[in-house]
Amino acid sequence: MKIFIVEDDRTIQAQLKTLLSGNGYTVETVSDFSNTIQQIKAFGPHLVLLDIKLPGVSGFEICSQIRSFSDLPIIFVTSSNTDMDELNSIMLGGDAFITKPYNTAILLAKIASLLRRAYGGQSKALTWNGAALHLESSLLAYNGQKVELTKNELKILYYLFKHAGKICPRSDIVDFLWDNQLYVDDNALSVNMTRIREKLASIGLTGFIKTKHRQGYTL
Repeated sequence: MKIFIVEDDRTIQAQLKTLLSGNGYTVETVSDFSNTIQQIKAFGPHLVLLDIKLPGVSGFEICSQIRSFSDLPIIFVTSSNTDMDELNSIMLGGDAFITKPYNTAILLAKIASLLRRAYGGQSKALTWNGAALHLESSLLAYNGQKVELTKNELKILYYLFKHAGKICPRSDIVDFLWDNQLYVDDNALSVNMTRIREKLASIGLTGFIKTKHRQGYTL
């Protein structure tokens, strides 16, 4: 799932991008506030995080413009926390209103809830090169065969599937697991990766996960 961030505070923008990327989302941020709508259309996000006070056009106006061509979920994340601001966000088509400083767990839960409501069960299974990762049953299936995965193995594969085709640094995977309360250090990651590869090989997926020397892993 893809999320577009419209936020002019570069520190908050970077924090949001790190948080969302670490939780498996593909993230883009606004780079030029003179053509925000064009950037949103080009990226094609599933959800937009939108501040109210922005350079030039306000978040309220951007929300109205988005609603002229799309019903994708919009979450206002803003320090403008008056009742009138919240009412305006609802009247203009916003789906949620979260004030800064925000609780990251609540923000992630709200994002997940809105994505499920808008797109149904599309994210319950991830696929890549004929392999299917079933999130609810912790299974990986390929060519009519399947293997069961532990919680750590599932999370590692989830991260790799969400970044399929890209190199995932080991440190990023460890950080992602820690953020999800799975306590894995670099050595434990190596052990888990060995077990995952053995399980994949057992159903014909030899070489499915590739190691890039001094860079990380990729599917």
